[in-house]
Amino acid sequence: MKYIIGNCIVLIIGLFYSCKDSEINSNVDATVDQVFPHKMPETKPQFLLSKATERMFNYATPRVQDNELFSQFKYTELEGFDYSGGDGTISRRDPSRPIFANGKYYIWYTKRHTKVPPIGWNRAEEATNEIPSTDWDLCDLWYATSEDGFKWVEQGVAVARPKKPNLGWRSIATPDILIWKGKYYLYFQAFNEPSGTRGDWCPISMAYSDSPEGPWIHVGKPVVPFGNKGEWDQDQTQDPHPIVYQDKIYLYYKAAYNKWPDKRDVYAVAHGLAIAEDPFGPFEKHPLNPVLNSGHETTYFPFKEGIAALAIKDGNEAQTMQYAEDGVNFEIAATVELTPTAAGCYTPDAFTGTDYARGVTWGVCHFINAATSSDKQHSIIARFDCDLSLDHNEPIFKSTGVWHRPEVYFEQGLGELKELRSNQTLK
Repeated sequence: MKYIIGNCIVLIIGLFYSCKDSEINSNVDATVDQVFPHKMPETKPQFLLSKATERMFNYATPRVQDNELFSQFKYTELEGFDYSGGDGTISRRDPSRPIFANGKYYIWYTKRHTKVPPIGWNRAEEATNEIPSTDWDLCDLWYATSEDGFKWVEQGVAVARPKKPNLGWRSIATPDILIWKGKYYLYFQAFNEPSGTRGDWCPISMAYSDSPEGPWIHVGKPVVPFGNKGEWDQDQTQDPHPIVYQDKIYLYYKAAYNKWPDKRDVYAVAHGLAIAEDPFGPFEKHPLNPVLNSGHETTYFPFKEGIAALAIKDGNEAQTMQYAEDGVNFEIAATVELTPTAAGCYTPDAFTGTDYARGVTWGVCHFINAATSSDKQHSIIARFDCDLSLDHNEPIFKSTGVWHRPEVYFEQGLGELKELRSNQTLK
């Protein structure tokens, strides 16, 4: 009896998929020339295609050079920042998106100015009030201004670490800015222990001001709390990235998961979305979290009717631009290279709530490998330029290849593995 029922189920399933295949094939015109044409079609041809060719028409344009969400990235060293000769005692990283106010640009960033460079997350138990464990330990939030986006003037501390045991007493880092109803809000990570003690276990907190110049008032509590035990974001909410979208605050964040304090080599990273109607919250996490399965830092901006995202390292979809018409369900729009790390895009549409955003052309990022040796670890802030905008068409950014000198590749050598591989070859 079970055998007969099983066969019936298989038959029904087979008939279902046979009907689906017939439905698909009915949309294919067998009389159309089956050879793909020399001139690129603007829409998907109505005859059978390979999976790869069919995917070409899933993007905004089948030709990458015409894709508004494809760009190369060009970099410029910023003027106006001192790094103490590169000795590792001064570091600037994790810049916010630039905003334009009072006739100039503003950015906020993580700044570490310590007596010695970081000793490493694996030595976090040796960290003191003067010895940082990581590059983002013992940090405050600083800000700088510029008239042209290339030359900057550091203005000083925006938000300082509070006294122990208040939230963020150990370090505050990774800020991003929100403008809401004429007021300013800085969201950031708040550490109550040296980074590396258990990982980067920290929540997102916030400070607010009537002016980009401050003074800033630190709310002193988490605004995007951890998930419940067993949930992907149970240990951290990081990299806050707020956007005004559909008359609400869409705050994207990241968390590393699949890891524990004693097992860190199998981690994964994903991005979540928390939505609020007020900068102070409550922020409600989206039921489909995580909304992006790849990308180390959060980089989002309004684009057309939806939201675009840049995924850099980490994950199977690293080095991609993605797009979600609803700000939630992202799909790959383009693959990209030489991507900016911890990018903050200058996004004029970030807080206007526009129904049709125009995209971005530049921003700021950081390089974490600025040191000449491992005992002088520090990061620097730089500018990047691109063409991810509906209002620009600059061919220099649409080139499909970036060519490096051979020595750039040779620097990625085998190291100690060379001898082992050499012995394997001999065998």
